Amino acid sequence: MPHSSQAIDGVTEQQFGSIAGFIDSTLVADLRNRLLECHEQGLMKPAGIGKDSSYNQNHKVRGDEIFWLDKENHPVEKAFLERVESLISYLNQTCYTGLNGYEFHFARYKPGSFYRRHLDRFKTDSGRVFSLICYLNENWTPEDGGQLILHLPDQQVTVVPVGGQAVFFKSNEVEHEVVEAHRERLSIAGWLKRN
Repeated sequence: MPHSSQAIDGVTEQQFGSIAGFIDSTLVADLRNRLLECHEQGLMKPAGIGKDSSYNQNHKVRGDEIFWLDKENHPVEKAFLERVESLISYLNQTCYTGLNGYEFHFARYKPGSFYRRHLDRFKTDSGRVFSLICYLNENWTPEDGGQLILHLPDQQVTVVPVGGQAVFFKSNEVEHEVVEAHRERLSIAGWLKRN
């Protein structure tokens, strides 16, 4: 499983893994269409902050809309989550991570929205072990904004949200942010968990 090996090597060597082609172009297009369908049906809701998702006053911290994925919702969501389950199985077999769960959501950033610098693990909940973000954008360029900035101890890494690419890092170690998007930015974000 070369993509999974690439992710592990990245986290071990530089605190994050960037995986080109984590999902193929057909699944990227299907997931993008599903996300847009959820948006058009009014299923996506403004994202909150914190364990109860209540705090995000006037969108000062983040401006994305989200919809939680479930294998029972739609065949396309199921296909993505089965890919996640394969990654978890590989991590457990090769790295003895003890992962036994996950949670993922679609994320839509309208032009002008962002997500301020943060960590993904709550202080009172150690369940989130790894963060995984997978991009669904088509023909994205650096001028479109919306880059993910990873704040590592000795450097900042900028990731352009190109469709099919995934980024993988430890939820409790890597602070990160999404800079302002200048066009609609689409992704799936979530966590590999140990309960």
